[in-house]
Amino acid sequence: MLSYTCNYQKMGETTILQFAPFSSAVDAGFWHKFTQLKLDVFHLSEDAVPITGSYVNSDAPGLPSRLSVEYDALDRNRVPSKWACSAVGTLINTNTVEEFRNRSKQELLKSSASVLWDAIISGSALEKPSVLASFLMFTFADLKKYHYYYWFAFPAFTLPKTIPLVKQPQCVSLILTDEQIASLVLACEGLGTDVDRGFFTLTQSGNEFGIHLLKDYPQIRTAASGTDREVYLAFSDPCTLPQNPGWPLRNLLTLVTLKWSHLWSVYKILCLRIRTRSGTKDATHSLVVDVDLKGVIDTDNPPDLPPFLGWEKNERGKMGPRMVNLSANMDPIRLAESAVDLNLKLMRWRVAPLLDLPIIQNTRCLLLGSGTLGCSVARCLLGWGVEHLTLLDSGKVSYSNPVRQNLFKFKDCLNGGTYKAVAAADALVEIYPKVNCKGVILNIPMPGHTVSESLEQQVRSDVSVLEQLVDDHDVVFLLMDSRESRWLPTVLGAAKHKIVLTAALGFDSYLVIRHGYRCKETELEEGTASSKPSVSNSSALRGSIPGNLLGCYFCNDVVAPGDSTRDRTLDQQCTVTRPGISYLAAAHVTELMVSILQHPDRGLAEARLNDKADVKEGVLGPVPHSIRGFLGRHQLLTPASTAFQQCSGCCDKVISAYREKGFEFLLKVFNSSIYLEEVSGLSELHHCVDDSQIWELSDSEEEME
Repeated sequence: MLSYTCNYQKMGETTILQFAPFSSAVDAGFWHKFTQLKLDVFHLSEDAVPITGSYVNSDAPGLPSRLSVEYDALDRNRVPSKWACSAVGTLINTNTVEEFRNRSKQELLKSSASVLWDAIISGSALEKPSVLASFLMFTFADLKKYHYYYWFAFPAFTLPKTIPLVKQPQCVSLILTDEQIASLVLACEGLGTDVDRGFFTLTQSGNEFGIHLLKDYPQIRTAASGTDREVYLAFSDPCTLPQNPGWPLRNLLTLVTLKWSHLWSVYKILCLRIRTRSGTKDATHSLVVDVDLKGVIDTDNPPDLPPFLGWEKNERGKMGPRMVNLSANMDPIRLAESAVDLNLKLMRWRVAPLLDLPIIQNTRCLLLGSGTLGCSVARCLLGWGVEHLTLLDSGKVSYSNPVRQNLFKFKDCLNGGTYKAVAAADALVEIYPKVNCKGVILNIPMPGHTVSESLEQQVRSDVSVLEQLVDDHDVVFLLMDSRESRWLPTVLGAAKHKIVLTAALGFDSYLVIRHGYRCKETELEEGTASSKPSVSNSSALRGSIPGNLLGCYFCNDVVAPGDSTRDRTLDQQCTVTRPGISYLAAAHVTELMVSILQHPDRGLAEARLNDKADVKEGVLGPVPHSIRGFLGRHQLLTPASTAFQQCSGCCDKVISAYREKGFEFLLKVFNSSIYLEEVSGLSELHHCVDDSQIWELSDSEEEME
């Protein structure tokens, strides 16, 4: 920490006022942008380049006074954050490490100090006070190794060399009431628009505060003479220490001494610090410094250039440059990875501290269907940082697809069209190269779609590939456009204990549903008493259904799925739906998966039967069984239902038949939906209904007789 002596006498002791110097903080993205400019614009030029930094007065205790250089610091049209103070800087880059090492650092600092001194002498610093927080950034970039050497200087003058203090710096909470501090914070909300946020004039009349331009200080103080109006010189103080002001005060004192010390001797200076605590802005830790500048220099004969200092110490506390090695993350792909990771971490830092991001990123997702829903779901999964995606489809991109299916372009339609799964996977990698994504071209065998002897071997192969894909993934999305195509993945997901999610579209409605989770016995045995759901229906009486008792997509059907594609007209061959429906359904099915992963019971999470039911919530809230959206009424419903004992997709009889007979069972189902109804018990149910109708008819006939 740099300091100089102030002649404040207290009990025979001299008080030393110490200023907390700036500490540079360079964003990694800046070096990436700088590298691009070096290669494309700067070339071998060593001319000084304007650069913009920023600092804040809202940091938490213990943090250094940071001057930040962000990724867009070299953008001349850069608009600083509303809550940040702008700092004007100069970047000088050398082409060799020898030149960086041998260049006279004293001359570099002198050049920057001269520019600042001219601004103070001429008065331009009053017009643009941000120059009082100017800085120099001296660099050498080894672009072969991505090694960057840099040294910051924050020029400041030791003029006056000594400053008499009227009193020791005081915390503003000892001077102002809580009501006055609240009024001060409210007044400072207007900083950054017409008044420079870094340096300004502050007036106080009782509980009322006003902010004014720094250059208007003499007129305001003259007008306030003889009144109870208090006038402060104020600056946004980046320092977090309890008794020390930050570096910007040094040059402000030099300016005031040179310009106004002949008018007044004593000045009140507010070191403004505003933090946010529990959602409320607070300035109680700001400081007030009273100084006496009378006669400290001869204002009529100012020096050509007063003594100056300002080179930053390195991380070892010595005078020298710093070096950052970005060879590991300078690759644009790694930068993209870091940016995506940071965006997700911000959710955890600001909103959901218990959010488990790795479990989302490492979840292996299988998307069955690469059309309207598949494309949108894949994009949503990328947004959550999912890194393992497999898309499956047998169709090709047609000319009507790109406008609704957001991973395709016009070129994908040419020459007969690219396979959707492949085109979608390629597009995802182009969007985010870090994603591990592949497209699989495959027909999903379906009930009621007869398999001839010549196709049996191909169908057997398709089933085998699909079984392996389900084995290799954690979550299976059913995003196809026909009912029967969802049957085989439903059976496989239940038999292999996977999380299965379905999204289906209507013209102006959609359905999103999580299938009942068939957990392994070990999952129930290892669960705690609070997380282990009951296998009885007692939960339903409490208004909820455990995850392992929930129904699947087929549980509300009383007939087995069959061939729905035969003899379709043109309007039946295409998905006729309002364009926005797919995005809504895709968002809900993705967020439903994330909610499941963030719930302590995961797939076993219970679902509410009504809004008043008390269920265990996860990090992102309760997990519904299904979501039914109606765009025509802009309405959402979240119904829940138990599994159907004769369900053609998930009942015990069907799952047992698949496990025991494998492909032979599936082949019979593909050739005849009636066989599936017999296995599941739906045929028996139909007979019971028919018998019931016959008995009712007989009773009515007897009454007529």
